[in-house]
Amino acid sequence: MADLNDVAKRIHNVSPNPVRLTLDDGSSAVYRMHSTEFFQQEFQAEGERVDDDAEYRLVTSADNESVLLGRKGADEDGWTMVAEVVEATRADS
Repeated sequence: MADLNDVAKRIHNVSPNPVRLTLDDGSSAVYRMHSTEFFQQEFQAEGERVDDDAEYRLVTSADNESVLLGRKGADEDGWTMVAEVVEATRADS
C-alpha cells in the first residue's frame, strides 16, 4: 500500500487548529477545517478561510500525489477548483 499524501497528513494533524495553506501560485491564507478524513489513501476536508465567507473543500487527486483546493461562494451553486496546496503549516496564534 502506498503512503498517504504528506500535505494531507499535515492538514489532518494540525486540524482543528487553524492551518496556513500555501498554494501553487505562491499565495497563502489561514483556514479552519470543520472536518478532515481519510478513506484509505483518499483525503477530504471541509472548512473556511478566516478572511472569506466562502466554503472550501480539499481533496486528493486521483493518484493521491496532490491536494486540490475548491471554493464555493455563498451565491454559487457549484465548486470551483482554486489551486493545488503545496504546503500546510500550523498557523500562528
